[in-house]
Amino acid sequence: MADVVLAGLWGGVAGSALLLGAVVGYGVRVPQWLVASVMAFGAGVLISAVSFELVGEAYDQAGLGPAVAGTACGAAAFTAGNAWLAYRGARNRKRSGHVGTQPSEAQREGSGLALALGALLDGVPESAVIGVSLLEGGAVSAVTVAAVFISNVPEGLSSSAGMRAAGRGTAYVFGVWGAIAAASTVSAVLGYAVVGGFPDAVVAGVTAVAAGAILAMIADTMIPEAFEQTHLAIGLILVCGFLVSFALSHA
Repeated sequence: MADVVLAGLWGGVAGSALLLGAVVGYGVRVPQWLVASVMAFGAGVLISAVSFELVGEAYDQAGLGPAVAGTACGAAAFTAGNAWLAYRGARNRKRSGHVGTQPSEAQREGSGLALALGALLDGVPESAVIGVSLLEGGAVSAVTVAAVFISNVPEGLSSSAGMRAAGRGTAYVFGVWGAIAAASTVSAVLGYAVVGGFPDAVVAGVTAVAAGAILAMIADTMIPEAFEQTHLAIGLILVCGFLVSFALSHA
């Protein structure tokens, strides 16, 4: 029971970064270059965590086949869900409004729900692997929690700024991000409680699926927003994030 509570606690900590970012993004006009820079840094952190903490762990547990198959399936599942949500009006859910503006409800009926579902699609795989990481040695992966937290701040910041620009109200914005933060807690608990009863090969497959979904999300929603403002600097900033996460994972 204590480990289940711990999984929920760390999932909530990581998910709270979305709400923190939303508060800043909705209430403060943060310079676009700063949002983009933090987004690029967060993308680098996540890429490193996916490589060494998720795909690497899946490979160590079950070998190349499950690691590759799971990662590909996760990317395919995210892409399919993202394509449907994009059609419903959530294509620019991570955009701050400077470029690639989000539609208002008047412009696209149902886009509000699509944006909320898109945020859920982005956040659930990240939180689930926090719970799964507890299965290895009874201690949560500090690198995974840090990577998710760091990447969640600019995600919430940029998206809430875009929601404000699209005319969405305070109740909607903070209702969405509060719900996603709560869902992060639940996802981490389920990641530990449900996946924990499966054989190692299945655990490895689930970890790889989450890794594939996260990688696809980075490429589709985080890097495009970061590139719009950082341009030539994005590579350097992303690598800095990658190296910070890499150093933490080998500390």
